[in-house]
Amino acid sequence: MTDVSRLPGSAHHHWQWQLRAACRDLGPGRFYHPAGERGEDREERDAAAKRVCGGCPVRAACLDHALRTREPYGVWGGLTEEERRALARRRVTAGASTGR
Repeated sequence: MTDVSRLPGSAHHHWQWQLRAACRDLGPGRFYHPAGERGEDREERDAAAKRVCGGCPVRAACLDHALRTREPYGVWGGLTEEERRALARRRVTAGASTGR
């Protein structure tokens, strides 16, 4: 479940970036895998989602949102949930090694 305590709030300007998202009118099926999806089917769905993200003008904002809220599912900002978790771990490790 998304950590809603980290959501930026209801202020309109916090969500404005979503209006320019390349995925806005595509529906969630391309970005969230069905329960139990594995292997080639999942890889193909992820690749299709990442192609949409690749040309998105708000990809960085989307990824930032997913990382801040610890979005547990789907492709956000061009990264799968597993890729986002790995990125978050690397950031924590890098922060620890730099004293941040």
